[in-house]
Amino acid sequence: MKSKKVALIIGAGPAGLTAAFELLRQTDVKPVVFEASAELGGISKTVNYKGNRIDIGGHRFFSKSDRVMDWWARFMPIERTAGAAKFTLRYQGSQREMAPNGAGVDPAESDQVMLVRSRLSRIFYLRKFFNYPVKLEWQTIRNLGLRRIVRIGLSYLKARLAPVPEKSLEEFFINRFGYELYSTFFRDYTEKVWGVPCSQIAPDWGAQRIKGLSITETLKHAFRSFLGKRATDLAQKDTATSLIEYFLYPKYGPGQMWETVAQHVIQMGGEVSTRKQVTALQCEGDVVRAVTVEDLETGERTTVEGDYIISTMPINELVSGLRGVVVPDEVRSIAEGLPFRDFITVGLLLKGLAVNSSGSSSENGLIPDNWIYIQEPEVKVGRLQIFNNWSPFMVKDPSTVWIGLEYFVNEGDETWSLSDAEMTELGIRELSSIGIIRTEDVLDSTILRVKKTYPAYFGTYANFDLLRGYLDSFSNLFLIGRNGMHRYNNQDHSMLTAMTAVENIRDGVLTKSNIWDINLEQEYHESK
Repeated sequence: MKSKKVALIIGAGPAGLTAAFELLRQTDVKPVVFEASAELGGISKTVNYKGNRIDIGGHRFFSKSDRVMDWWARFMPIERTAGAAKFTLRYQGSQREMAPNGAGVDPAESDQVMLVRSRLSRIFYLRKFFNYPVKLEWQTIRNLGLRRIVRIGLSYLKARLAPVPEKSLEEFFINRFGYELYSTFFRDYTEKVWGVPCSQIAPDWGAQRIKGLSITETLKHAFRSFLGKRATDLAQKDTATSLIEYFLYPKYGPGQMWETVAQHVIQMGGEVSTRKQVTALQCEGDVVRAVTVEDLETGERTTVEGDYIISTMPINELVSGLRGVVVPDEVRSIAEGLPFRDFITVGLLLKGLAVNSSGSSSENGLIPDNWIYIQEPEVKVGRLQIFNNWSPFMVKDPSTVWIGLEYFVNEGDETWSLSDAEMTELGIRELSSIGIIRTEDVLDSTILRVKKTYPAYFGTYANFDLLRGYLDSFSNLFLIGRNGMHRYNNQDHSMLTAMTAVENIRDGVLTKSNIWDINLEQEYHESK
């Protein structure tokens, strides 16, 4: 009897684990997953520090794709809603259209549950809070001043009447918001994130992340909110993703979802291994025959054969690991020149915050934000998460405030090279200097460093299509996910690339273009 075909999956993040589960569900191909780190979920993992949990970068479980929303609910049912959150839950596995106080899971009774959370993200600038996305409201006018508001309005009209060719991310922003609003709220923060001027970043990033967001859409949403027309449907199909009011969130953070999926994969006959790094891919013509896997605990290397290779590893590492073929010099040069942005989280456990929702001093210690974008130019910290507001179960002691300070860095740069003690000191000093915390309220801290968090749209990215064409020529190699495609995918888009790759394997489809089309087709944009 012929042995079952095998798919070797590089990486146990959302894309890799989705591919593994879908292979078991839709085909007779056995998935074998190799993950280099000790945790599951990639950057969607949850890190547990003394009972306080960190979500790296923040992962809202929300998608315009019904398929993804149903997929999540398959593994973790949605909580029973009550009180103010009276809206119809469309997604509950096989139970579509739940009544708000009908069936559902009580988080106090089960750990396997998706919480329904309210979204609030704001900008902290000029020592004041601005709603994100910025809204034309009294608070904004008061914070910025009438003169600047008038300049913003005139600049926006100019941009709408005479748009400029979009050669970079700078023109992308200007065409949608006008130069004045771009220079006030987008330019400095975006350059803090990427470490280069917006004029050097390809406009693809804007199309990838905020295509559905504009002043017009923001005003429409603000008007609906003014009339009291809040979302009554968790799908929020008519709302740009950046404007959604609710999202789902696993009780113990995003890693809980992917740990659950991995358990199902193993129970169904697949394999998932951690601390196993793929270091080389053995090629023969246009086929990848096997991979070399290093056990990071023992240093032992083994060769594992497979019929299909599904990769989420960074493309530059993938190309450098190709064996048995002569990689064209231009292809290798493009791969080596693809940049990434790395990430540091400073976790601080506090007695409370020093600032309240209006931006002034606070005594009770907690504000309702999920994220706060730190726009102040004199500090390096880019964003602040308040984990209490993602899920109260992320915090061991509910009387404390657990926050994550996010720094966007390059591996080896000045900030990355700071010791943990120096990094902690920097975080405390910066948040204290802008009035968000008090130094004496810090109870504990931890540092988390993550490499290759954000694939960047500069460097050799302009020539990416040549690299993509070369890799797509390997008939059994499928690139999926964020780093696997060098594309700034959301979690749901990464999952959809995995689902499409599996369908190609199932149906014998050799082209890879339908995988690359994910998040470019209208259905997957961040607006309807």
